[in-house]
Amino acid sequence: MVRKNSWPLKVSLLVLLLCAPANAFAQASPAVALRVSGEVPDHLELSVAEIAAFPRQTIRVTDDKGAQVEYGGVPVAEILKKAGAPLGKELKGPNLAVGLVASAPDGYRVLFTLTEFDPAFSDRVILLADRRDGKPLDSREGPLRFIVPGDKRHARWIRGVTAIEAMRVK
Repeated sequence: MVRKNSWPLKVSLLVLLLCAPANAFAQASPAVALRVSGEVPDHLELSVAEIAAFPRQTIRVTDDKGAQVEYGGVPVAEILKKAGAPLGKELKGPNLAVGLVASAPDGYRVLFTLTEFDPAFSDRVILLADRRDGKPLDSREGPLRFIVPGDKRHARWIRGVTAIEAMRVK
């Protein structure tokens, strides 16, 4: 059996590894589906999988066509808690002047007060939905959508939401 010298191959591999960009061998991180920023202590960049790991809830509502549907997802309050938003006993005084703007990539934006998400202020649960009638949201609605039960018009049921920014009103 004749063995060939493998030294040139080893050097070539070493040169390839040394010259490759640092991120060439990094594992791809999951795509960011939702960013939470602004007047919160902890800015978040969450993937769909990370959002799905939050405590989940299902609600039955009437959609914009009058049909009864079931949406599943995460109460927005849970995400706000993770970001350190002032909820519960902290939601008083100057913190009552914090609002949230939910945004979609098409430029659609919706304003909420922080109190709308706090269980101490309201029994209504605003949901960051990722499922409708047990199935993932279609491309028209999702992948994430705010569901705001009790609103007569669905103008604040923002489709394709990708960002939540907390802002202090001055």
